[in-house]
Amino acid sequence: MKLILCKNYEEMSEKAAFEIAELVKKESKCTLGLATGSTPVGTYQRLIDMYNGGELDFSGVTTFNLDEYYPINPDNDQSYDYFMRKNLFDHINVKKENVNIPRGSAVDPGEECNRYEELVRTSNPVDIQILGIGVNGHIGFNEPGEYLHASTHITDLTESTISANARFFESEDDVPKKAITMGIGTILRAKKIILLANGKAKHNAISALLDEKITSDIPATLLKVHNNVILICDEEAYYG
Repeated sequence: MKLILCKNYEEMSEKAAFEIAELVKKESKCTLGLATGSTPVGTYQRLIDMYNGGELDFSGVTTFNLDEYYPINPDNDQSYDYFMRKNLFDHINVKKENVNIPRGSAVDPGEECNRYEELVRTSNPVDIQILGIGVNGHIGFNEPGEYLHASTHITDLTESTISANARFFESEDDVPKKAITMGIGTILRAKKIILLANGKAKHNAISALLDEKITSDIPATLLKVHNNVILICDEEAYYG
């Protein structure tokens, strides 16, 4: 695992955006795996800035998002579909038909999980997968537990994840209690994985990621079996 240690959130975002931009410039028809939450927002803004400056062309890029709340309508302003449009897609020239996000409004979530997993599996491999990390070590919505799922699945969110996401809703009661998420195996099929972390709250999870142990109690530690992972974090996440 390669570590890029940054002074702050802004530098972390710059480094991540640079990695993505270099790929898009080199491979115009690349595939990006994208994450939501506050961590990658700065990275997306820098990609928008580069696009507006004429440096990047996303017209040939395909994207797959990690996860989506369930149940939720894509027009709900707390859906990850809405988040991605607001924070990236509406500001670049990515084609709508090349954007893939789990359908949080699907009638049958199990069927939707199978559909999405098959779509990821049969498309070109993800060239770069962007990940954040939860305070409990989750990646995507793969929550700590005795067992982890390999493929896309529907999962119950833990209390700590619900509490962490409550800041985006009017109250904690409004936070969906389930989500559709790529599984650990789905994530690990990416050619390169970039994990972003900032802030003191992520220190324990990052410390676990950097030691030798692998445990389903901290799902992010499964990334240690991948041969091309870059951890980009700020000093607060690294030093605590």
